[in-house]
Amino acid sequence: MTTQKIAILGGDGIGPEVIREARLLLELLRDKGGVSLEFLDLDLGADRYLRDGTTFPQAIADQLRNECRAVLLGALGDPRVPGLEHARDILFGMRFGYDLFANVRPVRVLSDRLVPLKGRLAKDIDIVVFRENTEGVYVGFGGQFKKGTPDEIGINEDVNTRKGVERIIRAAFEWASKNGKKRVCMADKSNAMRFAHELWLRTFQEVAKEYPAIEARHVYVDALCLFMIQDPTQFDVVVTNNLFGDIVTDLGAALQGGLGMAASANVHGSDTQRVALFEPVHGSAPPLAGKDIANPFASFLTVGMMMTHLGHAKFEPLIEAAITEALDAHKCTRDVGGELGTKAASAFVRELLASRL
Repeated sequence: MTTQKIAILGGDGIGPEVIREARLLLELLRDKGGVSLEFLDLDLGADRYLRDGTTFPQAIADQLRNECRAVLLGALGDPRVPGLEHARDILFGMRFGYDLFANVRPVRVLSDRLVPLKGRLAKDIDIVVFRENTEGVYVGFGGQFKKGTPDEIGINEDVNTRKGVERIIRAAFEWASKNGKKRVCMADKSNAMRFAHELWLRTFQEVAKEYPAIEARHVYVDALCLFMIQDPTQFDVVVTNNLFGDIVTDLGAALQGGLGMAASANVHGSDTQRVALFEPVHGSAPPLAGKDIANPFASFLTVGMMMTHLGHAKFEPLIEAAITEALDAHKCTRDVGGELGTKAASAFVRELLASRL
């Protein structure tokens, strides 16, 4: 069996706490699940940056590209680094440097009691969002003129290429086709952003013709946010640009029990040979750090996504089932209705899994 190397980066704030528990989960899958894994621990983050100015050295970037199949990242962001130089270099270094153009965010509820919508159950919310990850307004094109004066001007450019738009749309359709989903919805603002988002609309319509068995629907992003609250059952797969995807997926997190339940993958489409980045999306939450109250379940669900990406798909439903059992038994952290700390909630889920491997 080929050994797969996973780089582990706890990061800042609560990141090291939840990733420590996720690493124990990975060790369980290695020791009892028969998965051949090797770990590479990375000393990167705010502490390292404040110590010697290191952000994301080229030597480490090359090592990850050449040796690792995946990176498990906790979170980045520390008030001691107000400019977030380290976070920007690490995140953009991986997303742009490895061309991880697809940010994949499942919006799935694992327990009925977490659903915030009246009259809805967990089965009513099962959406996967494909967010374009390497273009849009986050590329950093722009500048400021007359900064600090009453006449100051700030500009950020929204960059959209045919290649970038087409490949994320195609990735959404491909995923839907392979996973038995019948509907793909594309969200933009082509009514207001005439040039950039007309490219999205036209490309979506063209690619959709290649998948006649899948219902292709276009909505404006503001309407999408409304519809997700009114009736989430109408969506299977959503594809959108970088900025809108960032917003829509946080709305989705509110539907699934909060950011502590939200996992993500950053991948190069279906390419499993290129190193991919997996991260819970809750952020570093500095006020919660060191208090044993952070929800570890997003990091566990992220491990599940990683296992599926690496070809070990049987583990993701097992992890989800164990977390569901923990939620239903209130063996979880306070943000999702329990009284356990980070370590105890994690241990409960791992014990359940250990009995089933």
